[in-house]
Amino acid sequence: MIVMMKRLSRMAVSARLSAEGVISNKTVRRIGAAIRSAVRSNEFFLIPVALAIGILSGAAVTAMSAVAQLAHVVIYGIAIDIRLSASDVVHPVVAILAPAAGGLILGLMEWWRRRLKLSNATDPIEANALRGGRLSLRDSVVVSGQTVISNGAGASVGLEAGYTQIGAGLASLLGRMLNLRRNDLRIMVGCGAAAAISAAFDAPLTGAFYACELIVGVYSLSSAAPILTASITAALTARQLGGAPYSLTIPHVSASSVRQYLVLIALGLVTAVIGIAIMRAVPWFERLFRVFPVWIRPVAGGVCVGAMAIVTPQVLAAGHGAMLLDFSREMAGSLILTIVILKIMACLISLSSGFRGGLFFASLFVGSLIGKLFSVVMSYPLFGLIVDPTASALTAMACLGVAIVGGPLTMSFLVLEMTGSLEVTAVILAACIATSVFVRAVFGHSFSTWRLHLRGETIRSANDVGWLRNLTVQRLMRFDPVLVRSNMTIQACRREHPLGSCQAAFLVTADNKYCGVVLLADLFSSDFDIAADTEPVSRLAKYRDTSLSPEMNIKIAMTVFDRAEAEILAVTGADDVVTGYLNESFARRRYAEELDQVAASVLGL
Repeated sequence: MIVMMKRLSRMAVSARLSAEGVISNKTVRRIGAAIRSAVRSNEFFLIPVALAIGILSGAAVTAMSAVAQLAHVVIYGIAIDIRLSASDVVHPVVAILAPAAGGLILGLMEWWRRRLKLSNATDPIEANALRGGRLSLRDSVVVSGQTVISNGAGASVGLEAGYTQIGAGLASLLGRMLNLRRNDLRIMVGCGAAAAISAAFDAPLTGAFYACELIVGVYSLSSAAPILTASITAALTARQLGGAPYSLTIPHVSASSVRQYLVLIALGLVTAVIGIAIMRAVPWFERLFRVFPVWIRPVAGGVCVGAMAIVTPQVLAAGHGAMLLDFSREMAGSLILTIVILKIMACLISLSSGFRGGLFFASLFVGSLIGKLFSVVMSYPLFGLIVDPTASALTAMACLGVAIVGGPLTMSFLVLEMTGSLEVTAVILAACIATSVFVRAVFGHSFSTWRLHLRGETIRSANDVGWLRNLTVQRLMRFDPVLVRSNMTIQACRREHPLGSCQAAFLVTADNKYCGVVLLADLFSSDFDIAADTEPVSRLAKYRDTSLSPEMNIKIAMTVFDRAEAEILAVTGADDVVTGYLNESFARRRYAEELDQVAASVLGL
């Protein structure tokens, strides 16, 4: 009896705990559902989400920067408060071995990824353009870790690509947990990228415009508040945790004369040509490294970068310390040119051989040196122009950033937040716009979209074209085509398909291959009454060589309709068998509806 009572008591306690657990789980689910409903129903609640993204991204940027700097201290033996690229010299053996060892780690990781047949990580621009803002946090963590390894080993890449990847990955995860709509999720990814850049440079406006120009793709009323919230929050978070890793402060500078305005705009165009040349060189360098096995490519690249670092340590890492050093000192033109060439070569070798990282800060550093070189050259007797070296450096810095990274407003606001000078920002904005127009017309891509283009993608910005690709013929077509044998007579076809029963019949051969369309209006035309009993219906066939395929998107389908001047077309499979049909008027209406939805999301309606 006592044993039975103990068992019953344990069962009662277990039942009570189980019930409490159910209640607790139900409560959690209800709270989660209420939060998701509030965020989806009212755009105001996106602001608290953006606030959380800003805090997380600011903390992630600070942590990544600290790890990379610690790696520089341990590996290269520099002081904790000294940037690697600002070192006077580095030990030759360390300069060779450190990037090579980091490259070996990355090479083995890439070899393992290919062995497991894992897909490449999606970056924020591709995610927002094609995937509705969906990013894998696991892939983002891997990419960010590889960026820290690359920069920490001394490869000539910046951490900003890893910053934006982890910020966007965290934002995408949070957005998916809240079950956000497609457009809201894209904005959250923009918040993550904005927060990352803002925390890196201590520049909230730069981060916000980076997100609008490069990640979201548009300036939207509905996205302004959350993106600015995330950007400001991240900058404040980074300040509290130790300061922005790429913070820049530039002394007072002025550019007041009209002549200087014109000279600096010309400098912007020269810089644009250099930026295009750098991007064009990327596939050439990649082809050079393809002669090596995939795991050894970063090792070879690391050895090359290390050899250049023996000449000047300024080629190592992103170049933040070197940029601060070079801004405030007089430099000979030959020295500037040497550093520019070596830094460009080091960046191209690092990225082409398999190191992870970005060209954001590297383009700023190289651009500033190009500007200093420009001011030196203009002072020669041949030209006789005195150009303020700091104004020249800032202009070329911003313009090379526009040429390679994109975003004329992003770079202009970076200069504004660095200098606090509206006068200088005005002329640099003009130069940046001229650079952007020139690069867009001549080349058509920024570095990010150019890399996607090399992989086979055709996007030129982060504008949302994923909906366009998802709106395929297969989703729009009807699956009940009226099929008619091509050898059937006109009269027999009339009897089988009375006027008004369908819009068109689709002719097929004896082996069911598509061979044309017959409109019922043509089938019942009085012109064919006399010979209707003997004439084959194939005489009335139209669009014999024109059909749609199920995987076509709506834009391509509309082009086919216009070229064929058709109102209805067959949809055929790979074996040329009719699987359905699509009406032009329906396709055009669906296309217009989707365009209206996109416009409404941009305007915040």
